[in-house]
Amino acid sequence: MDVDNDKTFKVSAIKNGTVIDRIPPQSLFKVIEILGLDRTDHQITFGTNFDSKHLGKKAIIKITDSFFEDRDIDRISLIAPEAKLNIIKDYKVVEKRQVSIPRQIRGIARCFNPKCITNQQQMETRFTTKIERGGISLVCHYCEKITATKNLQIISKSRTYPIDF
Repeated sequence: MDVDNDKTFKVSAIKNGTVIDRIPPQSLFKVIEILGLDRTDHQITFGTNFDSKHLGKKAIIKITDSFFEDRDIDRISLIAPEAKLNIIKDYKVVEKRQVSIPRQIRGIARCFNPKCITNQQQMETRFTTKIERGGISLVCHYCEKITATKNLQIISKSRTYPIDF
């Protein structure tokens, strides 16, 4: 990091990678966990409680030489639906993506119903998303139970994380 003359810190630019912007500050470490960034070899820079016109306060993550698949972006959308991804190549933003909550999700969340077939057998979960005032709800394709935001458990590449809202 460099310090300029007016004593503000500047984070260096990345040559290639992804910047995840507009993360709610309380969700920063959840995003890091569900994406498996706590176990990566790529350089990561993150910060929180930056001023934001859209959120009041926000967090940001910069990951060098890393680009995310649609399933990872869907995971982000369940935790940080306002997030923006900036794809960086050769120090330039080549793509900006607004995260959006998909209508259907597969294999990225657990069903809240312990008797659901997806909790009894090795099979991929499947949900229809519903956006409500209290947050996001997931309707299970198999048992039709509704998993509310407060009971949402995101499946990362290696484990399941309960999400406390």
